[in-house]
Amino acid sequence: LLSPPFVLRFLFSLARIAIIQSKTLTAGRIVQRWYGRRRQADTKGHLQKTRHSRQMRNAPAPLEIGYRRLTARSVQIFHRWSLAGAHSTATSSRATFLKDQRYSEPHSVAPCTRVKRRPVQTYTQINPSIMSEVKAKLLTQVAEPMTSSGNKVTVVGIGQVGMACAFSILTQSVSSEVALIDVNADKLQGEMLDLQHGSAFMKNAQVDASTDFAVSAGSRLIVITAGVRQKEGESRLDLVQRNTDILKGIIPKLVAQSPDCTLLVVSNPVDILTYVAWKLSGLPKNRVIGSGTNLDSSRFRFLMSQKLGVAPTSCHGWIIGEHGDSSVPVWSGVNVAGVRLAEINPDIGTEKDDEKWGELHQQVVNSAYEVIRLKGYTSWAIGLSVASLASAILRNTYNVHAVSTLVAGEHGITDDVYLSLPCVLGRNGVSHVVKQILTPEETKKLQASATLMAQVQAGIKF
Repeated sequence: LLSPPFVLRFLFSLARIAIIQSKTLTAGRIVQRWYGRRRQADTKGHLQKTRHSRQMRNAPAPLEIGYRRLTARSVQIFHRWSLAGAHSTATSSRATFLKDQRYSEPHSVAPCTRVKRRPVQTYTQINPSIMSEVKAKLLTQVAEPMTSSGNKVTVVGIGQVGMACAFSILTQSVSSEVALIDVNADKLQGEMLDLQHGSAFMKNAQVDASTDFAVSAGSRLIVITAGVRQKEGESRLDLVQRNTDILKGIIPKLVAQSPDCTLLVVSNPVDILTYVAWKLSGLPKNRVIGSGTNLDSSRFRFLMSQKLGVAPTSCHGWIIGEHGDSSVPVWSGVNVAGVRLAEINPDIGTEKDDEKWGELHQQVVNSAYEVIRLKGYTSWAIGLSVASLASAILRNTYNVHAVSTLVAGEHGITDDVYLSLPCVLGRNGVSHVVKQILTPEETKKLQASATLMAQVQAGIKF
């Protein structure tokens, strides 16, 4: 074993291992120094923080990988020429090296080391004592801040319509305080956070949400969008009864929290459910209104504008009566800049009309069905309509809107039914009903709509 040839070969192997390791270690130091400078530059913001760069910073250098492979190769050469004792010594040194470098296998690339990020701290996680200390150092209190905005709006039901109403009210700065109520706690929390995160773009409006009706306390306006949709083959009376049962558990609790509120019912069938809300609330008739044909009138004006090539705001026309198939277009009052179209075309809206203006009303009636067929529901138009009504009520503007109100005594109607007529809106809800001059045909259609409502109302079980 100690023959000169073997000793020379053994010493040659050791020298070869030493040379390879010294060269590789020198290259490794250069690479490490370069990577250290790269990390330092990265911390100063000179490198783009991409996912690829993060992986490259955490991954071993190419020469470091080569160093491992060369070391493994040198160990294999050493194993080939060593004795059993020398083999155990080399294996031990290799294991020590691998342990020091935290590599499990000589040919495997070390996994990227991901630094665990601290969770984002939301306002609910901030220590109140720390915040109060910062606030005390930042602000000097002069007077006690107001806890109520005085224009609070509560939206009950956060479906597509409810959220469109809330969004329109917030983005138009109609109210600086909006509360959301629904039975779905998770969706409620998500919608609230989604709106709160955009508060910087909505003049810092306050948004609250809860399944508890106490969140609605002090509301000036309560928008009711809760309800169920009509099932296939379900009668209108059955649908009304199911929604009536829902309102029984909502209206009394809302009024108890906000006795001075105005109720704005949006749920369909809106005219009958507004009557139900009036009966359940005990509020005066002027403070219980329905969205009614405000949206129908808007659709009517839009279609007029398309036909005439004039802006919708310059087209004046009204849809009254039921929000539905039996609505009544007031052709006798349609005008642009005070010019009544009936004076230009006496047959407008009738079957004798060659220009077929009457088709506009049919398009108004079918508009909701068409939107539902295409996208599954209506939301944005009714949301904007509700925002316009809320603005008139909260800002006390006395604008005239076609809303559902108690029409007993109007146009020869004797039943206590809710139908849409042009109404003046202010902080007390409906302050006046406009006495439109209708043609005998228009009056007859309105009375027929009232009779239909009375028949459905007679079958409701409170």
